[in-house]
Amino acid sequence: MAEKHGCVQCGTGSEERLLIQCELKGKLEWVCARCLPMFIHGGGH
Repeated sequence: MAEKHGCVQCGTGSEERLLIQCELKGKLEWVCARCLPMFIHGGGH
């Protein structure tokens, strides 16, 4: 069974929205397509 992941910002899972894995402060995190712009343009986690 696959491990469930959720967006670090809003908690949305891959069943609902595209998730993208990234590294933040040395830790692997998942960010959904909706929250990704916040991380790119500031105001993120």
